Amino acid sequence: MTTTDDRAAYGLALERARQAAYPPGEYVGQESFMTASEIRALAGGARIGPADRVLDVCCGVAGPGRLVAAGTGCHYLGVDRDPGAVAAARQAAGDLPCRFEVRRVPPLPPGTFDVVLLLETLLAFREKRPLLAAVAAALRPGGRFALTVEEGAPLTATERARMPASDTVWPVPLPDLVDLLEQQGFGVDSIEECSDAHRDTAAALADAFEADGVSIGARIGQRTLDDLVAAHRLWAEWLAAGRIRKLSVVAVR
Repeated sequence: MTTTDDRAAYGLALERARQAAYPPGEYVGQESFMTASEIRALAGGARIGPADRVLDVCCGVAGPGRLVAAGTGCHYLGVDRDPGAVAAARQAAGDLPCRFEVRRVPPLPPGTFDVVLLLETLLAFREKRPLLAAVAAALRPGGRFALTVEEGAPLTATERARMPASDTVWPVPLPDLVDLLEQQGFGVDSIEECSDAHRDTAAALADAFEADGVSIGARIGQRTLDDLVAAHRLWAEWLAAGRIRKLSVVAVR
C-alpha cells in the first residue's frame, strides 16, 4: 500500500506520458486503458442521471469517476483501499459533488445504490463471487452494475511468469461471468467489446513510457518502469491475439 506522497509522486511521474498516449481530450486522469469516450458511453449504458446514487468500487484516483460525476451530477461515492489514491482523488475532485472513503472490498459501504461501477478492476479479484454478491446486495431492485472485464481462460504458469504482478491478474471466461452474475440475480443488459481499442491504448502507453523513460525511471525506479512497460506490451500482445478480450458490461439487478 502506498502513502499519499508515494501515490501522488507515482502519478506525477507518469502524467506526461499518459497525456501523450491518449488522443486529444481522451485522458482524464484514468489509470487504465479506457478513454474518456468509453467511460461516458458506459455511464450512458448504465443510465446514470443526476438523482442516482453511484458507488465506484476500487476507484483509485477516480479519473473516470470524476468524469462521470461532472457529466451527470450524480451523488457519487468512490471507495479504494489505498489511502494515497483516495487522498489524490479528493484533491483532484475539488468542488465536484464527490465523496471518497478508504475501504477494502468486499464488503461494500452500507446503504443502497442505483448504480455500481467497477472499472478495470475485476481482474484483480481471484475470487469474484464474494465481490459480485456484495455488489448485488448494495444495489436496489432495478439497479445497474457497469463494469469492464478481461475475458479469457485462466493464465497458464508460463503466462504468469511473463506478467509482472501476476497475482492481480485473474481473467474470467464470459460464460462463467454471466453465470456468476445470474446467480446473484443480475440480468445482462449489454456487452460491448473494446479489445482493439484497448490493444492500441496499451501499446501507445508502453511507447510513451519508454519515450519518457529517463525521467520516469529517475522518479519511480528503473525496475518499476521496466515492469510497467513489460505489462503493457504483454496486454497489447494478448489483446491483439485474442488471448484476452476486453468487454464493457451492464447488468441489471
